[in-house]
Amino acid sequence: MVKIGTFDLDKKPAIVSVIDDDPAENAKAANWLGADVLELRLDLLNFSGLEEAKKTIERIKVNTNLPCIATNRLQTDGGKWEGSEEERIALLTDILPFVEAIDIELSADAGQRSKLIEAAKAAGVTVIVSAHDFNSTPSVEEMKKILNNAYDAGADIAKLAVMAQSKQDVLNVLQATADMDKPVCTIAMGEIGKHSRIVAPCYGSRLTYGAIAKAVAPGQIKIHELRSALEILF
Repeated sequence: MVKIGTFDLDKKPAIVSVIDDDPAENAKAANWLGADVLELRLDLLNFSGLEEAKKTIERIKVNTNLPCIATNRLQTDGGKWEGSEEERIALLTDILPFVEAIDIELSADAGQRSKLIEAAKAAGVTVIVSAHDFNSTPSVEEMKKILNNAYDAGADIAKLAVMAQSKQDVLNVLQATADMDKPVCTIAMGEIGKHSRIVAPCYGSRLTYGAIAKAVAPGQIKIHELRSALEILF
């Protein structure tokens, strides 16, 4: 069984909304549109400190009651974090008492990543270990290897987002997803892979990411459109 907060991902996939600006208002909008989980992009929210982050999360939960994923994305994985790796991991560690899940990159420093995952497990926080390829789609076997490496690192959910250059790339993502016997989140980014955000959950992807208004990742679909499509399928 895998959950984020009280949301049971074994029963149905969760629609995740990325909160990267005006967090309290955008969280309310995401909730109204039908999001199940919020992802707080700490690298984009520019909190002045832990106290401000804590108060913001408290306001979000009062307004929405939705579970939160915290991530502090590395630049190499599409993020904007500019501080040291130690500072990045320290912020994620400090915020563990206030969130239901964290997302840490497979490419992160192994020692720092392990310390964070150990702390998250001790706190009962779900761990997502993610990998991103913004240029291409690896082979099916390579994608499965990446996902299994995420599990070896301590993931409760292994996440892989790749850039689809062809329809075959999308089919390969779906094949890799179907072949995994543990919880995964898989995304074929870009216009060619746009439909994977609806279809991948049919093959075992536990999370799909939707936009409030403007897409924050290539090929992202708006939350209410995802909700309508998934209600037909699940």
